[in-house]
Amino acid sequence: MHLNHLNEILAQAAPAQSQQPVWMTFAPMVLLIVVFYFILIRPQQKRAKQQAELIKNLKSGDKVVTSSGIVGLVITVKDRTVSLRSADAKMEVTKASVTEILESSSSGSSTDS
Repeated sequence: MHLNHLNEILAQAAPAQSQQPVWMTFAPMVLLIVVFYFILIRPQQKRAKQQAELIKNLKSGDKVVTSSGIVGLVITVKDRTVSLRSADAKMEVTKASVTEILESSSSGSSTDS
């Protein structure tokens, strides 16, 4: 069997190439971008908005948890930091390290005598 016969057999076995529309070649890439948006980008943007809202609503008297796991009571809120009291310790942490408000202080606290 010569090499020419092998080429003829392979040429007959190969399917004829059809021209695909241009949009069909880009469809998988577009689909991949849409999937990445809904799985990765959108949830992260949502978490960032929630964190910004949480930081905006911080006030004195709130019981919070930091990213390092410290549970404390907010004493003062400054521009970039928050002063916390946890047990016998007083510390100052960045606002970004506050991850959760466990108990919110009542805004209309009244003292009855």
